Amino acid sequence: MSLRHTLVTGSLRGLVSLVLRVHDEALRQVPMLGPLILVCNHVHIWEIPANYTHLLPRRTIGMVLAKRWKNPFFGYILDTVDAIPIKRDEPDVDALRKALDVLKSGGIIAIDPEGTRSGTGILGEGYPGAVLLATKSGAPLMPMVHFGSENYRENLRRLRRTDMNYVVGRPFHVRADVSINHETRQVVTDEIMSQMAALMPEEYRGRYKSLVDKEPKYLAIDA
Repeated sequence: MSLRHTLVTGSLRGLVSLVLRVHDEALRQVPMLGPLILVCNHVHIWEIPANYTHLLPRRTIGMVLAKRWKNPFFGYILDTVDAIPIKRDEPDVDALRKALDVLKSGGIIAIDPEGTRSGTGILGEGYPGAVLLATKSGAPLMPMVHFGSENYRENLRRLRRTDMNYVVGRPFHVRADVSINHETRQVVTDEIMSQMAALMPEEYRGRYKSLVDKEPKYLAIDA
């Protein structure tokens, strides 16, 4: 790792530790190398540096909204950690190609299927970007979620840190023997989201609460 990367990630981890008390024991289940697609929930801005720095030395490449690069400070940080800019609300072929290149080289891609921060910790609707990556790359997916830190602002005002709890699930594949088309893509997305929801306390599962106990039709859970 370069000196720049070491300084930036060290500073980020220090800042995170001022706000959050991160319980990252579960992250040891994430393999050192891929190809792997980490599907993560998106609650607040602090989880992005927390995810990245607490997974080190495993390098995970995140897919981040392109507009974040408009801020030179954030752009510098995102370039340092090799984040991939992705456009919202339109097909982004360039971002997909870059992510597929990372997976092809044995790397780890982190993606937030919700696409935007919930603020509450309750899972929102998932979008099918992870399905596209999985079907085109053949890479396994692994759910990695956190909960409990949605009230960090209130605690910060009281000069208290907030507990952030990680849970990691079993890897799975999108089945290669079924046809994934426009009609079924959202169903597969919902099944992926239900794998994430199953790792969370019931009050965080949102619209996916009813799917947690259903046998997935389009996913194969790895042994």
